Amino acid sequence: MIQNTLATVMVLLGIEAVVLWSSRQARFQGFFKYIPPVFWIYFLPMLASTVGLLDPEHPVYQKLINNLLPASLVILLMVVDIKAILKLGRTALFMFFAGSFGMMLGTVVSFFIFKGWVGAEFWAGFGALSGSWTGGSANMVAVKEAIGTPDAVFAPMVVVDTVVPYCWMGILVAFAGMQPLYDRWNNSDRRVLDYLSRRVEPAVGSPSQKLTLKKTVLIFAISAVAALAAKSAAQIFPEIKGVVTAYAWTVIFASTIGIALSFTPVSRLESAGASRIGYALLYFVLTAIGAKASLADMGQAVVLIAAGFCIVAVHAAVLIFAGRLVRAPLFLAAVASQANLGGVASAPVVAEIYQPGLASVGLLLAILGNIMGTYVGILTAQLCRAVAFFNPGG
Repeated sequence: MIQNTLATVMVLLGIEAVVLWSSRQARFQGFFKYIPPVFWIYFLPMLASTVGLLDPEHPVYQKLINNLLPASLVILLMVVDIKAILKLGRTALFMFFAGSFGMMLGTVVSFFIFKGWVGAEFWAGFGALSGSWTGGSANMVAVKEAIGTPDAVFAPMVVVDTVVPYCWMGILVAFAGMQPLYDRWNNSDRRVLDYLSRRVEPAVGSPSQKLTLKKTVLIFAISAVAALAAKSAAQIFPEIKGVVTAYAWTVIFASTIGIALSFTPVSRLESAGASRIGYALLYFVLTAIGAKASLADMGQAVVLIAAGFCIVAVHAAVLIFAGRLVRAPLFLAAVASQANLGGVASAPVVAEIYQPGLASVGLLLAILGNIMGTYVGILTAQLCRAVAFFNPGG
């Protein structure tokens, strides 16, 4: 078993590097199509700890998480384009928020139904999952750490987060051909599609500038100062035992500072690939989280997958109801759903399949999910916690 701190860190970095490199190679694309790189970045360190290669109790893991997670959140949020998101208009934004509300409601309802099978302690796992299913992996990790989700609870939720969204994406893609039928039934106002075509820009491509050493240092410096400011601000606010910890305040303030920076010239660093650095830090944090877990924690994954589909069913029902209220086309319901559940990688794909040329709508809604996910996840976790300790019999 590796005990040396430097060697442990190098193993984690090596796992991340190999997975990310492999995912970009054409010959491995089929392998990563249904089980994405983020899963392997978490799973392989967990496997290494389970077989005894890594020490699951090594203190370096928590140090990496505590210091790098706030910095990664700052970087990922400081480059979002909120002005472009607002250009999507009321109907698109209403459908997205309806999808997020449906995800919150579905999470609480599903936990209430499945609590007897999985145990009351899984309130934290459902909360972390709702962070991912409103935003993405960064939000899931942020919520996990903010509410102190045990590793044994978090590990099977990663499986749920991998299986259910890909199944749901397949269902959405299959329904793309039913748009005319649905829109007639819904009396959809398809003029919103013309509005979106005029308002949105083509999907964002790769960075237009190279990631230079100067800009890399600048990105790290900004994130480090912002993360330090978030930690300092967190010390001012009181902890609420079992509800809000000092680290939860750190995560909340780091996210908020990142959003505030997105309104400044700092946001232009995305053209130099700032988000690549943000995700690299996030995935490194995920390797540390994975190394603390064990394959023995996966026993309840099957039941939790069923719970995940229950969440999605409620989410879909809310979206259909919301779509009826505002006469939204099926396109917006599907894209809002995938933006919540799938994130920036898959929402543009669904949008393009439904309406060629409107991939940017999916991308922008998914970015909005990244902005909201941590806040929504923490709130949903507390609702699930209330359900966990609710005793109608007194």
